Amino acid sequence: MAASTDPSEIEIPASIAAAWGLRERSAKGPKRGLTLERIVTAAVGLAVAEGLGAVSMGRVAAEVQSSTMGLYRYVTSKDELLALMTDQAIGLPPETLPELGWREGLERWAWAERAAFHRHPWALRVPISGPPITPHQIAWMEEGLTCLRGTGLTESEKLSVILLLSGYVRNEATTSADIAAASSEAGITVEIAMSAYGRLLKSLIHPKQFPSLSALIAEGVLDKADDPDEEFIFGLARILDGVGVLVTQRAVP
Repeated sequence: MAASTDPSEIEIPASIAAAWGLRERSAKGPKRGLTLERIVTAAVGLAVAEGLGAVSMGRVAAEVQSSTMGLYRYVTSKDELLALMTDQAIGLPPETLPELGWREGLERWAWAERAAFHRHPWALRVPISGPPITPHQIAWMEEGLTCLRGTGLTESEKLSVILLLSGYVRNEATTSADIAAASSEAGITVEIAMSAYGRLLKSLIHPKQFPSLSALIAEGVLDKADDPDEEFIFGLARILDGVGVLVTQRAVP
């Protein structure tokens, strides 16, 4: 027997439904005034102050002066809580400006997503367990797709472009956060860390075995840390150049 495709029969987790405003928040909480928003905000506060590792159902319950079991009246699992935390942290995307072309629109979209992750690097540690489902995530997808309206790309190609671009933003933000965290833990700046890396690499490799890398080192490329904005601009431009080729191809009759 075929599975039902009636959306009304799809089981939506209570906390996700509440985030979308599809049902009332629990009125049976153990403490007057406890809400899903308050729980998520407290969890985000812990992540900002102490890192994602500090977030547990017990710690969050203590922050909102509730029992751990009391939280499960509002959110059914820690994974759901993490999804709602990320949704709150990234916020809403910038609204698409009609006067911008598809490329300028996607540039603006990508920079805004990068800024959101820079404000909340802990969100990069939340595992991706499925496609986007929370309200803000869906809003980001919608705005990205809207930028590609009128390009002639198929709907499937538009989605692929957004996935490619979002993946690049997330990877760049993760790398930057990792380097910054490692440098901070070592008590040095990113610039000093990269300079030390260049010197260490030079002492380990032989020009005959690694001629291309040796030429890069000799050029002084690793003598200092690159401007992270310049690196992001370079990669973003190359991705959009490729999208531009596809848009041009679709425009040819």
